[in-house]
Amino acid sequence: MENIMGLLRIHVNRGLNLAIRDARSSDPYLVVKMGKQKLKTRVVKKNVNPEWNEDLTLLIIDPNLPIKIEVFDRDLFSRDDRMGDAEFDIRPFTEAVKMNKENLTQGTVITRIQPNRENCVAEESHIIWADGKVVQNLWLRLQNVESGEVEFQLQWIDVPGSRGL
Repeated sequence: MENIMGLLRIHVNRGLNLAIRDARSSDPYLVVKMGKQKLKTRVVKKNVNPEWNEDLTLLIIDPNLPIKIEVFDRDLFSRDDRMGDAEFDIRPFTEAVKMNKENLTQGTVITRIQPNRENCVAEESHIIWADGKVVQNLWLRLQNVESGEVEFQLQWIDVPGSRGL
């Protein structure tokens, strides 16, 4: 068994202004990949502003691996169409998890992630201390597509007996 550091719960909230891949809309779903792990959301029919509101959980073994996001349009009779992709680095998030959080008050901003050319972050993202957990709300701008953003919330889950961070 590989050394598990913990779990990362990715709450896939919604997509915004996704690309149209069918006649007038799309049937989007989202794929999250990290290393050999691959998780999918359900398909939302005929909607370029889908609300998935779904939790996907990744085992974190190597925090240096980026998390890759791909959005597809589900097609019945042909290959699913690509609707863009994005990736993000969870190292700032795992660094925040490692910090001593004894004296933090509810809502304290631990780290700010600024959008730049090297990341897919659409707007400033805060890693905060909320309800005794490290949480990050994140809007990612999809690449290799004409439009689209996806909203997530990250939350760290410690695993009993793991090596932790």
